Amino acid sequence: MSRRRKTGIIATCLLVMAVFIWLDRGALKRKWRQQSKSEEQAKAYDLEKYHEKKFTVAKVVDGDTIDIDIPDGQYEHTRIRLWGIDTPETKSRDTGVMYFGLEAAEFTTESTLGKQVTVYLEEHRTRGKYDRVLAYVQLPGGMFLNEVLLTEGFAYADLRFRHSLYHKYKQLEASARRQEKGLWEKVTREQLPEWLQRMEPELLSKK
Repeated sequence: MSRRRKTGIIATCLLVMAVFIWLDRGALKRKWRQQSKSEEQAKAYDLEKYHEKKFTVAKVVDGDTIDIDIPDGQYEHTRIRLWGIDTPETKSRDTGVMYFGLEAAEFTTESTLGKQVTVYLEEHRTRGKYDRVLAYVQLPGGMFLNEVLLTEGFAYADLRFRHSLYHKYKQLEASARRQEKGLWEKVTREQLPEWLQRMEPELLSKK
């Protein structure tokens, strides 16, 4: 086989490879655009359906998780995960019932179950882990459950995810720690959530 023929074959192969790469990249771009568009549509749908709307709380799952009386896809109710906070677990298979978890769940139950609340969403993100709706929940009296749980020492400010009230929630938790309110009166490092134990030591100080 002549050198010219070999060169032609190599050039053809390279051209074919380049075409396949271009087509593959184009497909990936289209897929990314479709996925991005789908996510934006889902957020827009959630905002239209839930944001600034009133609902009755049908069930309290945990201190930071409630169900409201409106269907969500195949589910009879919509599950709400409170934005920006984390209460001690009571249902987790990994941790079991954590210190002050029952107290937090009881407080949320007394504050919301069977009552009408107003739901507020963040435009940049409406869903969290397990496809739960992320929300700030306003109680009938006007206060927000997220903030009350922090102020009274039933919850931790969740430092893992940014949101519009991130710094305010850190301050609310810091105030509760200084006053040793709720769980902050006697909680030990070992009783804190694992994610919080990994944070800087100064964030764990009660004073």
